[in-house]
Amino acid sequence: MAGGDGNDWVLCGCGHRHWGRHGAAGLALVRAGARPTVLLQLRAAWTHEGGTWGLVGGARDSHETVAEAALREAAEEAEIDPALVTVARELVGTDHGDWSYTYVIGLAGPGLTVADATAESDALEWVDLDAVAGRALHSAFGDTWPVLHKAILEVLEG
Repeated sequence: MAGGDGNDWVLCGCGHRHWGRHGAAGLALVRAGARPTVLLQLRAAWTHEGGTWGLVGGARDSHETVAEAALREAAEEAEIDPALVTVARELVGTDHGDWSYTYVIGLAGPGLTVADATAESDALEWVDLDAVAGRALHSAFGDTWPVLHKAILEVLEG
C-alpha cells in the first residue's frame, strides 16, 4: 500500500466508518466495442467485504483530484498506465457531506494491459457490462451499479 496522506480510516459526520481521510475514488475502466467490458477486482478476503467484486480504487490524498486518485490507485493495484486511459466522466456514488466516494469512468486505450499488483485483490477480470450485476458485488458498488452502468452506456454512446 502506498504511503499517501489519505490512507486512514475516518468516521464521517453520518457516523459511518470509511477508508480515506479525504474521500476515495475508484476507476470504472471500460473497454469499448460490440460487447463493452469493465475491469472488476475480486477483493481479497482480508479486505473490507472481502470476496466481493468491485473496482480498483482507494483513498484520495489531499493534493489529488478524484481522477488523479483513481488513476494512481489503478496503477498501484493493477499496473494500469494512466497515459492509456481517457477520463470520460465522474460520478459521486456515496456522499456523506464530509466524506465521498467518486467513480471515475475511464476508457481503455489501445495497448492497455492489467496485472494484479497488490495483495488487496485475488483477481482482476474484464466483465461484460450486462454480467456485472450477476456477480457478488461489494455492497456500495452494488448499490451504485445501476446508475454507474447507465452513465457508462451514455459515455459509450457519445
